[in-house]
Amino acid sequence: MTTESDERCFGEIITNFHPRIVFSQPTLNEFMSCEKHVWVAVRDRLISLFLDSSTSSGSNNDIQIATIQADNRLQQNSALQSQCMHPLSTTLYHLPASIGDYTDFYSSREHATNVGIMFRGRDNALQPNWLHLPVGYHGRSSSVYPSLASSSATTSENDCERNSVGGEKMSTVRRPCGQLQVDPLDPAKGSTYGPCKLMDFELEVAFFVGGPTNSDNEQDHNHQQQPRGRPLTLSEAQDRIFGYVLMNDWSARDIQKWEYVPLGPFTSKNFATTISTWVVTSMALEPFRCETSAGVQGGGLEPTPLEYLKDPKYGEKNVMID
Repeated sequence: MTTESDERCFGEIITNFHPRIVFSQPTLNEFMSCEKHVWVAVRDRLISLFLDSSTSSGSNNDIQIATIQADNRLQQNSALQSQCMHPLSTTLYHLPASIGDYTDFYSSREHATNVGIMFRGRDNALQPNWLHLPVGYHGRSSSVYPSLASSSATTSENDCERNSVGGEKMSTVRRPCGQLQVDPLDPAKGSTYGPCKLMDFELEVAFFVGGPTNSDNEQDHNHQQQPRGRPLTLSEAQDRIFGYVLMNDWSARDIQKWEYVPLGPFTSKNFATTISTWVVTSMALEPFRCETSAGVQGGGLEPTPLEYLKDPKYGEKNVMID
């Protein structure tokens, strides 16, 4: 990316945007802090460099890509190709961004119901507030690791004295230790200490939030000054989603069942979270938007969301997991 900016292949795609500075960073944070129109412009520019100019744009089913004109400068410059592109076998996989904070949302009615049955039984699986507000909690950002590293679970007693997860280059997931109920059906019998016996993970889709940081000089789309901490509308929030990754949310279910009352999970959920190292941009997934399993927001017998939660683009992405 820095080579391409040196060769001026990007050109002047946006005012006050400096590709060489942005793409010389070890992570995507600098790029993610730009506004969405910068993300779109950079993505369009990259697509144009890899489009086949001999192929008619009308043959492309993706409307976004069909409007982009091919630029064959990179395709015709083998020396530049060798500088810009590297074989995957020679690259080091790492986290795409420096993660300062992460929130785990209790999304999907099916998932929330399944976990609720696990802990409270079928009759009390879904808590009443779940139908009214986004349920979530802050995760532990320091234990988010790249998923392509080696992963294995162990049951050695010595693991209780070690760190839960190894360094980023080799993210070995170890079974955490904690308190386990002596009798899951009788809390009065207390608990014992030892390694988790019910190790689990949830396959999820996570997203990175981007855009300029809120400040006292923040401006809205009409260039009006906005105070720090101004709530975003759902329409504005859509423009803050930079892209998506697959995520494994590792869980120690037996420890979780004993510790989550009343403040939620603690050591049972903060020992490891692994994510894919490639970020799929929100623009790339936009053509795959579809209706959710819940149908229309507030439809049927469900409560109508409060005004601030009404989403004009209520839906989800149709992503097939192989």
